Formats: sequence, structure tokens, C-alpha cells
Amino acid sequence: MTTTTSTTTIGVAIAVPDPWGAQLQAYRTGLGDSRAGGIPTHITLLPPQLVDVADQPAIEQHLTEASAGNAPFRLVLRGTGTFRPVSPVVFVAVAEGISSCEALASAVVRPPLHVDREFPYHPHVTVAHHLPGEQLEQAFHDLEDFDAAFDVHEMWMYLHDDASGWQPTQSFPLGR
Repeated sequence: MTTTTSTTTIGVAIAVPDPWGAQLQAYRTGLGDSRAGGIPTHITLLPPQLVDVADQPAIEQHLTEASAGNAPFRLVLRGTGTFRPVSPVVFVAVAEGISSCEALASAVVRPPLHVDREFPYHPHVTVAHHLPGEQLEQAFHDLEDFDAAFDVHEMWMYLHDDASGWQPTQSFPLGR
């Protein structure tokens, strides 16, 4: 007897609310990132991960517990940074809320969602990725005065769909 396993790709992130989320997504799209329309503006907690659909209830329970164990917090985005030359990425920097993002990400990436990270976790909002150098420089300078502040009360699980990109599917409130 053969069994087939159905898989899906998930990610977990803090959504950047509008008007800033829409503004940064439109900027990224306007810069020429053809994939940006399918990537809601976010701060990654769990990078894309292939999971068995059968494991989703356990994953959702894990995310419920991870979010409940972390209190809501203030997040301030300010200015830009880059991972160049290591990685062709320009981002809006997290200026306040870094330790809260780190604690939340740490709680999320425990089993059943363990991740071996290639680089240390660094919360940020990507605004340019895999673009020519001039466009990366443009993003770095265009958004150097960006400033936004909001309270984080939840994290989201996203599912990847080949046709429409990343879709938020379930929110997990912070705190008990």
C-alpha cells in the first residue's frame, strides 16, 4: 500500500499594517520587484517552510502557545539598512521592538517548526531583494527617512500559493 503526503509551504510573520504596509509594498513593486505583489509587507518570524498538511493542527497549536507566551509590544520602523555584500537585500530597519521580535521568533522556531538559520535572526522589513545594484542603492536612499510606529498584537501564519503568492491564513494573538 502506498501513501501520499500532501505538503504546503508556510511562513510566520508580523504584518506591517496599513498605511505603511501598502506603501512599502507599492514602493517595492514600483522598484521593479515582480514578486512583490504576492508578498505582503511583513517582519519574518519563520522563513518559508515546507510542512505536511497533516501536521497543521499541531503547528497551529504550537503557534497558539508561542504567541500566548509573548506580550504585545510597540514596534518602530525607521530608516534603512542592507545585508550587502552578503545578500542583495535593502530593508527598513526595526528601531524599537527588536528584542520582542527576537523572543517571538525564538518561540516560533521551536519544534515542530525548528529551523537552522543560515544567518543570525535580524528583524527587518525587506523593500528590495535580488535587484540590480542601482535599484538597491535607490531603495536605500529613498526610504532613509521612513518612520512608522504601531503596536503588535498578533502574528500571522501565511500559506504560499503559486498563483497568488503569500496569503495570510490565521492570526495568533499575543499575550494571554
